[in-house]
Amino acid sequence: MRIVAENLSHIYSPKSKFAVAALKDVSLTVEEGEFFGIIGHTGSGKSTFVQHLNGLLKADKGTKTLRVGEFDLLDKKCDFKKLRSRVGMVFQYPEYQLFADTVAEDIAFALKNFRPECSAEEVARLVRDALETVGLDYAEVKDKSPFDLSGGQKRRVAIAGVIVARPEILVLDEPVAGLDPKGKREFFELLHKLHKSFVKTVIIISHDMDNVAEHCTRVAVFDGGRVISVAPPKELFCDADRLISLGLDVPVTGYLAAELSKNGVNIDTDFTVEDFTNKVLEKWRGREES
Repeated sequence: MRIVAENLSHIYSPKSKFAVAALKDVSLTVEEGEFFGIIGHTGSGKSTFVQHLNGLLKADKGTKTLRVGEFDLLDKKCDFKKLRSRVGMVFQYPEYQLFADTVAEDIAFALKNFRPECSAEEVARLVRDALETVGLDYAEVKDKSPFDLSGGQKRRVAIAGVIVARPEILVLDEPVAGLDPKGKREFFELLHKLHKSFVKTVIIISHDMDNVAEHCTRVAVFDGGRVISVAPPKELFCDADRLISLGLDVPVTGYLAAELSKNGVNIDTDFTVEDFTNKVLEKWRGREES
């Protein structure tokens, strides 16, 4: 499903002295199949934007277009329940979304909402599939309280509760916040596994530019409620000074490439660790041979 927003605006607490314009004429297209990144400093409008994609927030008057696949979110007749079954939303620290007495009940909640026609046997099968997809043993955890699990297990159960409905679009707000390097690596391996399976499009909000460089096909930069740039990481991180002026960071490879450039060594890299390392080694070997 293709996402198209044109002149999307949103004001919190309109007509009050506390009114805040969170989005200002945002126009952005996300193509089906992308692993799309959204970056920006706190309060730039990132989370407000993604909460429009499954109708958690409604667009203000004046918005020209807001479509997700065949769903016109500006149409009063839009089937938001069906939309939400196809656009999964995972908030920051998703383990805080857990609420049921058992893991199985927690994951089955989405099915009861979106696929009430499922039999008990079908629900159990889908819950099992979701748990196994996120790397958890169904028999071991299904009857446990989600609050008795480890932090990493809680996060996986929360993800299972979203993907059990097999959404085509998965939106994640700071998905690896609080995880150690191993946990981050394993989480992104899971996201790519889902992306190769039934999740056609992944959208992540992130402050971690290393992860953005490693995993995203394109990146939108939000600032002051507007989109000021959309580009592949290779183009985006070439202008480190601009990002830093916006209160953002660049990947470690970006800093290293900038330092090498100051010393006359220019590296044409996409800023992933593998590509940067290979390009540096190529330069080094070339100098030795010459």
